[in-house]
Amino acid sequence: MRNGVIGATSAMFLVGTLAGVSGLIQDYPVYGGQALRYLVAAAVWLVVIRVLKVRLVRLTLRESLCLGALTLLGLVVFNVAVIESTRHSGPALVGTVLGTVPLALALAGGRPAPRVLIGAGVVVAGATLATGLGSGTLPGLLWALVALVGEVSFSMLAIPLLPKLGAIGVSAYSTGLAVPMLFGVGLVMEGGQLLRVPTLSEALGYVYLAAIVTVVAFFLWYSALPKLGPGRAGLFAGMIPVGAIVTGAALGVALPTVPDLAGAALVVAGIVVGLSAPKAPAAPAERPAVPAAGGASRTL
Repeated sequence: MRNGVIGATSAMFLVGTLAGVSGLIQDYPVYGGQALRYLVAAAVWLVVIRVLKVRLVRLTLRESLCLGALTLLGLVVFNVAVIESTRHSGPALVGTVLGTVPLALALAGGRPAPRVLIGAGVVVAGATLATGLGSGTLPGLLWALVALVGEVSFSMLAIPLLPKLGAIGVSAYSTGLAVPMLFGVGLVMEGGQLLRVPTLSEALGYVYLAAIVTVVAFFLWYSALPKLGPGRAGLFAGMIPVGAIVTGAALGVALPTVPDLAGAALVVAGIVVGLSAPKAPAAPAERPAVPAAGGASRTL
């Protein structure tokens, strides 16, 4: 489980660092930028697959539909909902709603142990404190709730696919499928203003988002998910605001306030409490036939 803890912590911390590069890309078309981000990430995965000589695996109809739903809800709808919620209410509201991901995943994963629920509650409190409730509107709240569904789908819909595809397979397939979907959304929302030649700083920002926040973080998360289970893995979603706080301080963008530090401390405490719960043994049918990371390095 130790590797899973390290992977989940690193994945969610890296996702939180996107706040540090947001200033570099704030003037680029929003939806076009997301499509560009996933296009670059898909190109990176293509290189990885070729270098590792990954072999393609034929998916069943059910697996294909599950992968399509994962991409649509967990990547495309999630990004659209976050963007629209931020436009209506600012980042604080959607950040606070997404702070409930640990509880949502704990409940979605079945009957969680009491300590997992308690830990998830502490993580939610810490994430809320670090993010701040701010002011919101009804459309902003509704979009934030849609984003929450997307975030939960990103993990739950991956679980049945990981034994066969592994972390690399699920990450690469979903990233590649997201590109045409996001370009389609961008054409509807931004039309001819969808893309333009990025400046050097914008290009560097999107390379970081694609390579680190998308490729590396996706792989680490999907590697950790089958080891920890959704309940325990969800606890680490609280590391997102922690990553944002640390990155802001490191770059000199924003020094952490007392609520920031208190919220980060609560997140860590909640993770410790949740991980202290005894893990129920998986049923034989639920055990992956091939380890997630190892299987992904051989088949896709």
